[in-house]
Amino acid sequence: QVQLVESGGGSVEPGGSLSLSCAASGNIFTVNAMGWYRQIPGKQREVVATITTGGTSNYVPSVKGRFTISRDNAKNTVYLQMNSLTPEDTAVYYCNLHQYDSSPSGDMDYWGKGTLVTVSS
Repeated sequence: QVQLVESGGGSVEPGGSLSLSCAASGNIFTVNAMGWYRQIPGKQREVVATITTGGTSNYVPSVKGRFTISRDNAKNTVYLQMNSLTPEDTAVYYCNLHQYDSSPSGDMDYWGKGTLVTVSS
Protein backbone atom coordinates (compact mmCIF):
# COMPACT_ATOMS: atom_id res chain seq x y z
CA GLN A 1 0.00 0.00 0.00
CA VAL A 2 0.99 3.59 -0.64
CA GLN A 3 0.24 6.59 1.51
CA LEU A 4 0.32 10.16 0.23
CA VAL A 5 0.31 13.16 2.51
CA GLU A 6 -0.03 16.69 1.15
CA SER A 7 1.00 19.88 2.86
CA GLY A 8 1.33 23.55 2.06
CA GLY A 9 -2.20 24.55 1.23
CA GLY A 10 -3.71 27.72 2.54
CA SER A 11 -4.96 31.15 1.61
CA VAL A 12 -3.12 33.69 -0.47
CA GLU A 13 -3.93 36.95 -2.23
CA PRO A 14 -4.02 37.18 -6.01
CA GLY A 15 -0.53 37.39 -7.39
CA GLY A 16 0.89 35.55 -4.45
CA SER A 17 2.65 32.24 -4.21
CA LEU A 18 2.25 28.94 -2.47
CA SER A 19 4.30 25.80 -2.41
CA LEU A 20 2.74 22.38 -2.04
CA SER A 21 4.50 19.20 -1.13
CA CYS A 22 3.45 15.59 -1.06
CA ALA A 23 5.37 12.80 0.58
CA ALA A 24 4.74 9.24 -0.48
CA SER A 25 5.48 6.22 1.62
CA GLY A 26 4.93 2.51 1.38
CA ASN A 27 5.46 0.10 -1.47
CA ILE A 28 6.58 2.56 -4.13
CA PHE A 29 7.79 1.17 -7.43
CA THR A 30 11.00 2.44 -8.95
CA VAL A 31 9.31 3.82 -12.06
CA ASN A 32 6.31 6.00 -11.48
CA ALA A 33 4.76 9.36 -12.10
CA MET A 34 3.63 11.80 -9.47
CA GLY A 35 1.46 14.78 -9.98
CA TRP A 36 -1.08 17.24 -8.80
CA TYR A 37 -4.72 17.33 -9.66
CA ARG A 38 -7.26 19.86 -8.55
CA GLN A 39 -10.98 20.15 -8.24
CA ILE A 40 -12.26 23.66 -8.78
CA PRO A 41 -15.68 24.35 -7.29
CA GLY A 42 -18.35 23.43 -9.80
CA LYS A 43 -15.94 21.60 -12.07
CA GLN A 44 -14.59 18.11 -12.39
CA ARG A 45 -11.19 17.13 -11.17
CA GLU A 46 -8.45 18.02 -13.63
CA VAL A 47 -4.78 17.33 -13.91
CA VAL A 48 -2.53 20.26 -13.08
CA ALA A 49 0.94 18.86 -13.56
CA THR A 50 2.73 15.55 -13.60
CA ILE A 51 6.33 14.47 -13.43
CA THR A 52 7.93 11.11 -14.00
CA THR A 53 10.75 9.50 -12.09
CA GLY A 54 13.00 10.51 -14.97
CA GLY A 55 12.00 14.15 -14.66
CA THR A 56 9.66 14.55 -17.61
CA SER A 57 6.96 17.03 -16.68
CA ASN A 58 3.68 18.15 -18.19
CA TYR A 59 1.35 21.00 -17.31
CA VAL A 60 -2.17 21.95 -18.06
CA PRO A 61 -1.98 25.02 -20.31
CA SER A 62 -3.64 27.30 -17.78
CA VAL A 63 -0.78 26.95 -15.30
CA LYS A 64 2.18 26.64 -17.63
CA GLY A 65 4.69 29.35 -16.88
CA ARG A 66 3.23 29.99 -13.44
CA PHE A 67 3.51 26.61 -11.74
CA THR A 68 6.57 24.41 -11.47
CA ILE A 69 6.46 20.76 -10.54
CA SER A 70 9.50 19.00 -9.20
CA ARG A 71 10.33 15.88 -7.27
CA ASP A 72 12.92 14.34 -5.03
CA ASN A 73 13.09 10.66 -5.86
CA ALA A 74 15.18 9.86 -2.80
CA LYS A 75 12.49 11.33 -0.57
CA ASN A 76 9.56 10.12 -2.67
CA THR A 77 8.27 13.65 -2.57
CA VAL A 78 6.69 15.83 -5.22
CA TYR A 79 6.43 19.60 -5.04
CA LEU A 80 4.34 22.21 -6.76
CA GLN A 81 5.55 25.80 -6.70
CA MET A 82 2.63 28.04 -7.59
CA ASN A 83 3.31 31.64 -8.54
CA SER A 84 1.10 34.43 -9.83
CA LEU A 85 -1.93 32.80 -8.35
CA THR A 86 -5.37 33.92 -9.43
CA PRO A 87 -8.80 33.31 -7.93
CA GLU A 88 -9.37 30.76 -10.68
CA ASP A 89 -6.70 28.61 -9.06
CA THR A 90 -8.85 28.16 -5.97
CA ALA A 91 -9.41 24.45 -5.57
CA VAL A 92 -8.71 21.39 -3.55
CA TYR A 93 -5.38 20.08 -4.76
CA TYR A 94 -4.78 16.35 -4.69
CA CYS A 95 -1.48 14.55 -4.86
CA ASN A 96 -1.34 11.55 -7.15
CA LEU A 97 1.04 8.67 -7.56
CA HIS A 98 0.74 6.57 -10.69
CA GLN A 99 2.70 3.35 -10.55
CA TYR A 100 3.52 1.74 -13.87
CA ASP A 101 3.14 -2.01 -13.62
CA SER A 102 3.38 -4.55 -16.41
CA SER A 103 2.04 -7.31 -14.19
CA PRO A 104 -1.54 -8.57 -14.52
CA SER A 105 -2.62 -6.16 -11.81
CA GLY A 106 -1.77 -3.27 -14.11
CA ASP A 107 -1.02 0.32 -13.30
CA MET A 108 -2.22 1.73 -10.00
CA ASP A 109 -3.23 5.18 -8.87
CA TYR A 110 -3.00 6.46 -5.32
CA TRP A 111 -4.38 9.71 -4.00
CA GLY A 112 -3.83 12.01 -1.10
CA LYS A 113 -6.71 13.43 0.87
CA GLY A 114 -6.28 16.86 -0.69
CA THR A 115 -5.29 20.29 0.51
CA LEU A 116 -7.31 23.44 -0.01
CA VAL A 117 -5.83 26.39 -1.84
CA THR A 118 -7.81 29.61 -1.69
CA VAL A 119 -6.84 32.66 -3.71
CA SER A 120 -8.83 35.74 -2.81
CA SER A 121 -8.55 39.34 -1.73
